[in-house]
Amino acid sequence: MMKKVLILDDDIDILQICTIVLKKKGYDVSTLNNSNQVLQQVKQIQPDVILMDNWIPGPGGIESTRLLKGDSETQDIPVIFFSANSNVSQLAKDAQADYFLQKPFDIAELEAIVQMAISQSVTIK
Repeated sequence: MMKKVLILDDDIDILQICTIVLKKKGYDVSTLNNSNQVLQQVKQIQPDVILMDNWIPGPGGIESTRLLKGDSETQDIPVIFFSANSNVSQLAKDAQADYFLQKPFDIAELEAIVQMAISQSVTIK
């Protein structure tokens, strides 16, 4: 069964690039361009890993990640916080994300961190 990746970002180019790369790696990819109703969306999609942008319309990446980590149905889904902010590691920590990825990123970095998060989620669930 294909692993599901959910990407939340308002940058169409980022969504397209990540979708192409991850689909080539065999993932089922869903995208959202805002974080409105993030809890309901995640529960409906049931991803194995989430890529969360910091500056996304709606509650934003930090608040959305906290919501997901505070809900018993979604708390174990690994969240990769990604941002162009220079302090992305601190933002990810504040958001309670599991991983972080600095934008701009290398395609190999994206593939590696998604694979690591998916491997981690298998052991958690």
